[in-house]
Amino acid sequence: MQKPVVRKDLLTANMDGSRPIAKVDIQEVTMEEGVKAPLHSHPCPTMGIVTEGTIAFEIEGNQTQTLRVGDAFYEPANVRIAKFNNVGNSPAKFVVFYLLGENENETIRVLKK
Repeated sequence: MQKPVVRKDLLTANMDGSRPIAKVDIQEVTMEEGVKAPLHSHPCPTMGIVTEGTIAFEIEGNQTQTLRVGDAFYEPANVRIAKFNNVGNSPAKFVVFYLLGENENETIRVLKK
């Protein structure tokens, strides 16, 4: 008897429809213990899933969320990401999907405070 396929909803991200998506760049990112991402934004919608470790995630003006293995996240285009920090005791990894328009290649912008 064949085992069933099981699907688990992780994230629904509503796009505003104002920009066409022509390609998706996918990266695996590793952050060593204690690493804090700088204040940044993405010029494109970005989403991902944590595959190892624990991340403190905060879109500026919102509450900080704790992301653990299996948790998905969404960062709308051009919002300020105040925190994306490895708060665990080991390296953290996540797979991130950058939803890019035609002729777009930029995925991240480090911002000044």
